[in-house]
Amino acid sequence: MKKPDLIASWKQEESIAHIHGWDFSHIEGRYTEETDLPWDYREEILSRLTPEMKLLDVDTGGGEFLLALGHPHKNTAATESYPPNVDLCRQELLPLGVDFRPGDGADPLPYPDASFDMIINRHGDFNAADMFRLLKPGGWFITQQVGAENDRELVKLLMGDLPLPFPEQYLQCAREKFEAAGFRICKTDECFRPIRFTDVGALTWFARIIEWEFPGFSVATHLDGLMKAQQLLERDGFIEGQTHRFMLIAQKP
Repeated sequence: MKKPDLIASWKQEESIAHIHGWDFSHIEGRYTEETDLPWDYREEILSRLTPEMKLLDVDTGGGEFLLALGHPHKNTAATESYPPNVDLCRQELLPLGVDFRPGDGADPLPYPDASFDMIINRHGDFNAADMFRLLKPGGWFITQQVGAENDRELVKLLMGDLPLPFPEQYLQCAREKFEAAGFRICKTDECFRPIRFTDVGALTWFARIIEWEFPGFSVATHLDGLMKAQQLLERDGFIEGQTHRFMLIAQKP
């Protein structure tokens, strides 16, 4: 494809970069990530969850993962703060009987003390002290988080050296917060794994969606970086970076 055609295709990807809930199906088949994590977040939840338990999903996105767990809706609650997803959750979760309430995981959430047997959080904010407040004695907190160094090779390729957007996002920092809040730490892990793109248009769409990692990115302002990515693609057949993930499971005594 000629350079003007490439640029036009990248601008087209840029123009449609939005998501419904947390849905990356637009670039399915053009990128891969999280295929070989050393833990299974879903299994860690299901191995501890029973139907009578009260479950809260913090920063649920559009509720897709939560609903896929198949937990009884009457015993299920969820929070979300991103306005488009708040509207989506109201449309999708409330009619099912899920106790959805708008709220940011970094702040105190609008539920009474000791309301839940388990709180889960995948790639969302958390407030360790409030998680402790919300859990019943013996309750579980299970989280998978995006680490501070996530996608840094891709950020550098497209935009150069930028500060880490969340410099405290390391397992050890999270562990210290939960221990200080009174939790018993039961299981942890941290890893770096490949993320791979097989076309630059998919990378363009991704960078526009993940705006906190790629602040101010656009085709017009970062064309040089996109052309470098295209050169790597033509040489290697893919563009690769690294994801940074960690998992923490804690229990309230």
